[in-house]
Amino acid sequence: MPGGRLNQQERQQIALGLADGLAYAEIARRLDRPTSTISREVMRNGGPNAYRADLAHRATERRAHRRGQAAPRGPEALPQAHGRDPEAVREFEDVFTDVLIQAGTPKMMARVMSCLYITDSGSLTASELVQRLQVSPASISKAITFLEGQGLVRRERDERRRERYFVDDDVWYQAMIASARANALIIETARQGVGVLGPDTPAANRLENIARFMDFVSESLTRAAEQAREVLHTKPGTPPVPPGDDTDDTA
Repeated sequence: MPGGRLNQQERQQIALGLADGLAYAEIARRLDRPTSTISREVMRNGGPNAYRADLAHRATERRAHRRGQAAPRGPEALPQAHGRDPEAVREFEDVFTDVLIQAGTPKMMARVMSCLYITDSGSLTASELVQRLQVSPASISKAITFLEGQGLVRRERDERRRERYFVDDDVWYQAMIASARANALIIETARQGVGVLGPDTPAANRLENIARFMDFVSESLTRAAEQAREVLHTKPGTPPVPPGDDTDDTA
């Protein structure tokens, strides 16, 4: 029967389906489940290449236990706007957090990012994050410091002089530019190593190849970020300016 939580036998069937190379839709059809249920289950538990039924089942039990302990003050106790299903929002927040972790974001930083992203305002104070995530203020402070250093959040003081943390439409652009700046330091250091190790030596050639590769990637990344920012910030229906036609020719 569709609906309800996945049981251990269903998770074993998911693992077998993934091993056989089946698409999420086919696995869902065989289990009589929505495809979204299967995709969420897999992505929150290691992805299609690392999914294990036993580990996924234990992880789900741990998450359910944590939610039960945090019930009086956790995110499920907060009212949901726009008629949203609180359970669906909670499930999505878990999935999004797990995907960020798999992408290399440390766990607490991923939890803070996910929490900020699913708010309509895109901003929360430290105390609001503490309440929603049920962690210490020190944990929030450490996570925000890390994310701010990566260009993934920004902070401002509101009218009550409280620090408020923001994610907005520009945050990924800023993160890409911060990444390009970090790459520039790698490039510069690698080329310093070429001089130390001596030109035309195997080690120096290796470092020069690293520098050339990172230089190309950084330039491409910066150019793509600028182009994406321009496109995404253009209002719908605004015609693009043709190349070479950006001057006023009303003379």
